[in-house]
Amino acid sequence: MPYFLIYLFLEVLVSVNIASAIGGLATFFEILLSALIGIVILSNFRATLSENIRAVSSRQIDMSEFQRLNLFTIAGAILLIIPGFLTDIIGILLQFGVFTKMIVNRTYVKSQSNKPYPTQNTIQKDSDVIDVEIIDTQHTSK
Repeated sequence: MPYFLIYLFLEVLVSVNIASAIGGLATFFEILLSALIGIVILSNFRATLSENIRAVSSRQIDMSEFQRLNLFTIAGAILLIIPGFLTDIIGILLQFGVFTKMIVNRTYVKSQSNKPYPTQNTIQKDSDVIDVEIIDTQHTSK
């Protein structure tokens, strides 16, 4: 709930500042235009999905990234349909692969850092073993 209130506060601040700068009529047309763009993105989602399927088949991305990229495309389109300047800015940023890959990689690294490494168990099991090096001290005389 506090995150929603923070978002709502930021949305009002951004919307009031931009709307006062560009005027009421331009704000109305921006709302219509962004909603139209969001609807077009949702209707053309099939092309985006096929592009992401090609990326998975050529092993450019893995399945979890595939799911996240598609989720970000849909979420960005929905944010474009919702009236508001902050939602439009976030929705547009989610449509670009660079920003979504940054978000996916950042969340992937955070999720991987929370998981224990499988080598930790073997290190704990072998903690009582001492590594030694055997040096051959035979000297041959000439």
